[in-house]
Parts: sequence; structure tokens; C-alpha cells
Amino acid sequence: MSTEPAYELAQVNISRLKSPLDSPELKDFVDALDPVNAVADAADGFVWRLQSEGGNATDVPVFGDEWLIVNLSVWRDVDALTAFMYAGRHRELLSRRNEWFERIKEAMTALWWVEAGHRPTVEEAEKRLVHLREHGPTPHAFTLRTTFPPGADLG
Repeated sequence: MSTEPAYELAQVNISRLKSPLDSPELKDFVDALDPVNAVADAADGFVWRLQSEGGNATDVPVFGDEWLIVNLSVWRDVDALTAFMYAGRHRELLSRRNEWFERIKEAMTALWWVEAGHRPTVEEAEKRLVHLREHGPTPHAFTLRTTFPPGADLG
């Protein structure tokens, strides 16, 4: 009998930049990307993250908007993602997000379960975000505040 998990947790979050990535206003954020990504890569429960040649995903287009950046990753479960998000370097960056990113009313983060081994695409992540915006948290796309069990929806 296999002990491998049948499902893993995908997460996407997008942010609208206040300034260009190469601006002095975003220097602290850009300088922190590699160290924070290294912490994520080594975190208990981390599975995968989207990255381009530069080692992050800041140049990966999302929703056809050059002012949006995307973070797309897969984790063992909600607890593993939460433990990373609210600890150490990532927590420091979260506390400064309003310096670098516009405040957006609509959902900018979505979670969903994927079959173990699946690596979501940006297109898939965009669809999950749109679904969350249109329907609120459901098994198809949800939030950390309103989660659903693995396998409730894989459509």
C-alpha cells in the first residue's frame, strides 16, 4: 500500500506592482526574492514552484498585464503552506507588501487540490482565481480562511 499522498495543494497569488521591478522603490523586494525562494525550496512540505530562467517567476505573464507578477507553487498540504507563509523572511516581506504592491479588492490568491505530481500552469491558476472571484470559496478554488478537503473537486 502506497504512502504517497494522492493530492497536493496548489497555490497562486498575484500582485500588482506599484513601480517597475528595476526601480529603487522595489529594490528591497527584488533583493529578497532569491533568499525567500531558497527558504521556500527547503521548507518542510514544499513540492514545486513556477520559475523561469531567472530562478523566479517575475517575468512570467499573468492575465496579460505587465504590472502583475505571479507566484505559483505546490505544497504537501495547507499546514505546510501556512507554516512557510507566516514565518521568517516570508513573514517580513508580507509585512511590507503595501510598500510594493497595489491594494486590490478582488481575490489575488487561490488554493486548490491537484493530483500528486501535477504541476499547474499559469492559465490553470488564472481560471481558479476567476472562479474564486465569481463564486467565492468552493472546493474548486478556495482561501486559507475557507479550505476544503483534498479530492472534493478536481475539475
